[in-house]
Amino acid sequence: MSAPPMTSTPPGLSLGIDFGTTNTVLALAAPGAPASLARFPAPEGDVFAFRSALAFHAPPDQPTERTVEAGPWAIEAYVEDPLETRFIQSFKTFAASASFTETQILGRRYAFEDLLSAFLFKLREHGGETLAHLPARVIVGRPVTFAGAAPDPRLALSRYETAFARLGFSEILYVYEPVGAAFFFARTLKADATVLVGDFGGGTSDFSIIRFKRDGAGAFRAEPLGRSGVGVAGDAFDYRIIDQLVSPALGKGSSYRTFGKTLPIPNRYYSAFARWDQLALLRASRDMREIRKLEREAVEPEKIARLIEILDDNHAYPLYRAVSRVKETLSRQDQARFAFEAGGVSIVRDVARGEFESWIAPELAKIEGAVDEALEGAGLTPEGIDRVFLTGGSSLVPAVRAIFNRRFAPERIETGGELESIASGLALMGHEPDLARWGERAVLG
Repeated sequence: MSAPPMTSTPPGLSLGIDFGTTNTVLALAAPGAPASLARFPAPEGDVFAFRSALAFHAPPDQPTERTVEAGPWAIEAYVEDPLETRFIQSFKTFAASASFTETQILGRRYAFEDLLSAFLFKLREHGGETLAHLPARVIVGRPVTFAGAAPDPRLALSRYETAFARLGFSEILYVYEPVGAAFFFARTLKADATVLVGDFGGGTSDFSIIRFKRDGAGAFRAEPLGRSGVGVAGDAFDYRIIDQLVSPALGKGSSYRTFGKTLPIPNRYYSAFARWDQLALLRASRDMREIRKLEREAVEPEKIARLIEILDDNHAYPLYRAVSRVKETLSRQDQARFAFEAGGVSIVRDVARGEFESWIAPELAKIEGAVDEALEGAGLTPEGIDRVFLTGGSSLVPAVRAIFNRRFAPERIETGGELESIASGLALMGHEPDLARWGERAVLG
């Protein structure tokens, strides 16, 4: 896959890209000017948060007529033909996984860098004139700690490098995502301040502590003091919702009979089912054959039949919508109704906020530990933090906010820029005189 030639770009233009687990955002900044977000004329109206999703479609009668779409257009392709469309989201989650080498989609093999480059090409295409003139250098956000078990950051960045290089960039710098958010927040500072930034995405929760000071010319200069991260965030909360509300209705915790014995149904099927990055791949896996066999042997075969229907009929996106709705409602209200209805499957249940918070308690404990780790790394107590800036979708979850309310005075805590802060900050950072201090290059080989 080769990149179209990059045409001339305005001098000094800086590009920041926040490739997120759920959304991807691009920002451009000229020297001395605020960052502006790239907007996309999506099917349901212009958006700047481009969904980090891919759709692969090939009609059974024309298997060579393969089409690939991304972002809102991937969702549109899925809605039009869910049975013949492979819809993949949260694929950033396995960027740092050495165990993920490739997956087969509609008869073709895709490594992670193939998925990412396919996504980036479609993103650029849909950006139109805004993204037709890109600089040779790009500043890409990266998590402090990548998601997944035993993540390998060098592997993740080398995969990023391959994909972004295919797009035509000759200089690719990687900056911690909360650092980008900190530079976005620094625009609001009126005086020197030590700032703790918490970035809560789909796959990771990341923290940076930065000291902003004015120099002799009155411009802010930044000094990094500490950082930490943990590979749990919004997708992990979604996992708990699916595990508690959906999977039991699909056979989790039930049994099957074989050779005169009654045995528990393996939990690994449901562990994969409840993860957005694995759900799309489960349909084409060896496990799927075993699940079909289980329907014949299950004590409650009707539950396994529901699981098979969801996978066969590709109901992953309606499930995602249902989970997102209940999570968002519980961020505003003490009670919410979970309602997932697709095909012949109907799962409806009321959920209390306290119940949801008990489910995500293990993830909250990990996030809390990461906050303390950042403070310890900076050699600071909570009293040494002047401002706290929380960003990212999961920062709106009350239980997440409570972690900070217990440590910091409420007047020090601010939220905002849930979608734009990282990309805008990365673009603004591109004009820092000592950018090499903040960015790193991928180590290849």
